[in-house]
Amino acid sequence: MIKEGDRKKIEEIIGGMHCSKNFKCVENGFERLCKAKECGLEDYLECLEWNLILPCLFMLKVDKIVFCQCPLRVYIAKKIKK
Repeated sequence: MIKEGDRKKIEEIIGGMHCSKNFKCVENGFERLCKAKECGLEDYLECLEWNLILPCLFMLKVDKIVFCQCPLRVYIAKKIKK
């Protein structure tokens, strides 16, 4: 269950961004999130589902590592632990 403070922050994040995937993660209550893992960087996750043919707006490829810099996905991973 998402706390009220987190819910407000999520709404704030959504209001300030464009999502090429039309916020599908929100529609399903954050039950089907793209696979990503903590990488030790504050504003990034390591993306485990990247696709160069259909890249996400928030994908950042550096050498052989692909980072997720989606503010919503990063918040969900770091604050809600999903």
